[in-house]
Amino acid sequence: MNIFSALFRNIYHYRYLLIQMTKREISYRYRGSILGFVWSFLNPLLMLAVYTFVFSVVFKARWGSGAGVESRLDFAIILFAGLIVFNLFAEIINRAPSLILGNVNYVKKVIFPLEILPLISIGAVLFHSLVSFIVLLTAELIFKGYIPFTIIYIPVILLPLLIIGLGMSWFLAALTVYIRDTVHVTNIFVTVLMFVSAVFFPISALPEKYQVIIRLNPVAAIVEESRNALIFGQAPNWSLVSVMFVIGLFVAVGGYWWFQKMRKGFADVL
Repeated sequence: MNIFSALFRNIYHYRYLLIQMTKREISYRYRGSILGFVWSFLNPLLMLAVYTFVFSVVFKARWGSGAGVESRLDFAIILFAGLIVFNLFAEIINRAPSLILGNVNYVKKVIFPLEILPLISIGAVLFHSLVSFIVLLTAELIFKGYIPFTIIYIPVILLPLLIIGLGMSWFLAALTVYIRDTVHVTNIFVTVLMFVSAVFFPISALPEKYQVIIRLNPVAAIVEESRNALIFGQAPNWSLVSVMFVIGLFVAVGGYWWFQKMRKGFADVL
């Protein structure tokens, strides 16, 4: 209970600093580029164009009769939806190991609330994911003629994934200070995770025994629920989302506890 209160108290206390540094993090990504924030829209547009060509022309892929999808273009849109959600989580995890190593000056020279660094990172990732969601919904409107009203559930569906990502960010950021190989392990982990998170296929397409295993993966569950809401107009499985939320809270509290325990030695190691 003390960890919970300390966590929320720190977030509230440093909320203005958090907002300002998140804005700076977003603007820093495109600093010095000619097009600036336009790249935020060009990147997902290019991704969608590539997926559409590869899967509709090269692979001639279909999502499957169970999803009621006939158009090859629909397959690309469905795939894009799953990738947006997965990439949201993947970028959070990939950025985590460098959060402390990339901000050594905050550790050594300034009294700074290091625990908000993962929150700043997540805020920046959310901004770029939001742009991708806008591109996705625009594509749906153009090619399908409508946007499912169930998109209103997306913030609730994604919340457990963000909480899990936050907890893992605290854990990985602290661990990497002491074990630098964590960066390489994290990259491998994210690559493997992409192929077992139902990004390229519906869970229902797998044999029953494998479905059980895949559903144990929280990322796969959130990807599937997000895709159902974004594309197929299905309301979320509230029991599943609730379980994911509880799992997320445990991961977040554990990650925060680990970070606070390990931060005492940051200055000595760095």
